[in-house]
Amino acid sequence: MQAYQLGIDKFKTKNAVVLAISTDNIPSQKEFGTKLGVSFPMLSDFRDRSTAKAYGVLRPDGMANRTTFLVDENGKIQYEEQGNTAIDPLGVDTACSRLAHRAASQGK
Repeated sequence: MQAYQLGIDKFKTKNAVVLAISTDNIPSQKEFGTKLGVSFPMLSDFRDRSTAKAYGVLRPDGMANRTTFLVDENGKIQYEEQGNTAIDPLGVDTACSRLAHRAASQGK
């Protein structure tokens, strides 16, 4: 999360928005976000975990796998990173660049 916060300006220049979603409750997220100095929205999927289910990252224990998704403007997932590397923004930053390059080459 801190790495995404430190690189937030890179994403803004790529017209990308960073959002965090977890199965933690809102008070826990607020405390965590404050502790880390996170400025991007942190959304809670605590109540029914429907987002984690929909994205296929909900584990049998009710927690979600650590995952980063790059979703394009049409709602299509263009990149996915799971596990410990999901907290490193380098992969999604590269994916953003590739997506922007592809869009530019297609005249979008």
